[in-house]
Amino acid sequence: MIALPPSFLRHPVAHRAFHDIRAGRPENSRAAIRAAVAAGYGIEIDIQPSADGEPMVFHDYDLKRLTGAKGAIRQRKASELAKIGLLGGDEGIPTLAEVLEEVAGRVPLLIEIKDQDGAMGPQVGALERAVAAVLRGYGGDVALMSFNPHAVATLAEAAPDLPRGLTTCGYQMKDWPRLPRATRARLRAIADFDAIGASFISHNAKDLGRARVAALKSAGAAVLCWTIRSPQAEAQARRIAQNVTFEGYAAAHPDA
Repeated sequence: MIALPPSFLRHPVAHRAFHDIRAGRPENSRAAIRAAVAAGYGIEIDIQPSADGEPMVFHDYDLKRLTGAKGAIRQRKASELAKIGLLGGDEGIPTLAEVLEEVAGRVPLLIEIKDQDGAMGPQVGALERAVAAVLRGYGGDVALMSFNPHAVATLAEAAPDLPRGLTTCGYQMKDWPRLPRATRARLRAIADFDAIGASFISHNAKDLGRARVAALKSAGAAVLCWTIRSPQAEAQARRIAQNVTFEGYAAAHPDA
C-alpha cells in the first residue's frame, strides 16, 4: 500500500479540472487544467484510450456529448482526437502526456481510469499499462483510481510506487442497471480494497454515511468524495470525508 500524499487532503480537488463552459473551459480540457493550477486546486481527470492506445483525458465512452462528433473515442487515433474540438472551448481532446506538461507538478493530480471491461470485470490492462508508462518519471504528486478493482490491481503491477484507490458508491440498481446483482454487492462492500493494495477511496458524497466507509477510515484509509456542487454540500461532506471533489463553484481552501 502506498499512502496518498498529504497534498491530496490539503487542496480541494476540481472535478474534471476547474471547468466552466461559460468561461470557455470545458471539462477535462487544457483550459480547465490551467485554471485549476492558477487557483491552487488539485485536479481530477478521466482517462479513455484512443484507437492506438494513447491515454486521452476524456470522461465519456462516446464523443457526442462533449464534442458533437459521432462514435466511440476508442475508435479514433490520438492524432484525430487532437483535432476534434471540445464544445464550448477552442482546443481538441488532450492526451495525458499533454496534461502532465500543463500541471508540471504544481498541484496534485487524481487520475481516474474508466472501466474498459464493460462490466467491472478482468478484461482490462492495456490502458492501465499505458497510463503507467506515461507517468514514468513524472515528478509531481499523482494518484490513480478506478471503479473497477481489476484495473487497480493491474496498476499495482504496472505502477507499484504510485498511490492507488477505488472510486466507490452505493451501486444502486437504477444507476448501474447493466451490472449483475452480485457484482454490485461486491463493489458496494468495497471488498477488494485490501487485496489490491488501495490506500484511499473516492466515494459518492450521497453515500458517505455507509458503515464500510467509516470502517475504512478507522483503519487508516483516506476518504475523498464526489461530486460536491455547493459550499453547503461541502460542509456536510467534510464531516466524514477528508477532502472533496467539486464543480460548479469555487471551493475555499481550508487553510485560507
